[in-house]
Amino acid sequence: MLAVVLLLGGCGTEVASQGSPPPATPVPTGEATGGPIPTPPPKVCPASGAQVGVGPVEAALGHRAVVLTVTNCRATTLTLNGYPAVVVLDYWRKPLGTTVAHDSSYMAIDPGPQRLRLGKGQTAVSVVAWSNTVADGPDPQTGQFLKVAASKGDAQAVWPVMTDLGTTGKLEVTAWARKLKS
Repeated sequence: MLAVVLLLGGCGTEVASQGSPPPATPVPTGEATGGPIPTPPPKVCPASGAQVGVGPVEAALGHRAVVLTVTNCRATTLTLNGYPAVVVLDYWRKPLGTTVAHDSSYMAIDPGPQRLRLGKGQTAVSVVAWSNTVADGPDPQTGQFLKVAASKGDAQAVWPVMTDLGTTGKLEVTAWARKLKS
């Protein structure tokens, strides 16, 4: 009987010494990602004057969203008219091939495109939303980064944002506005 207890005790020690299993979702580290561990882009004013920021992921009943901000960081007026450009990237920073709809979502109401003029230091907001819905069909998709620009053709910044898209592969993005509508 004592031998059985010693054997079982030894098994527990051996398993514990191997460490915990790797996370289910890859975590970027070192050279494997093609460079250093990503951090939010520095607060350097781009040539366009549109400095984009990404807030934390908010969750509600299987729905997710992040609030994007754009701040005019130059002395002249910044004019926006429409939607931010958003692309979901995988662990290796390759596009996932998601569908981006300019539309309202469970998390926010799309005010529609409107001309906004931002003076120095003024900010506008947009919401990027998705649902973690899993149904029959393709494998669930999980993005690791968002590539964001104030508008199509502007300089893009890559932000570490996990997007658990389920099997829908779809984002809803609202137009830039002075205030959020939900």
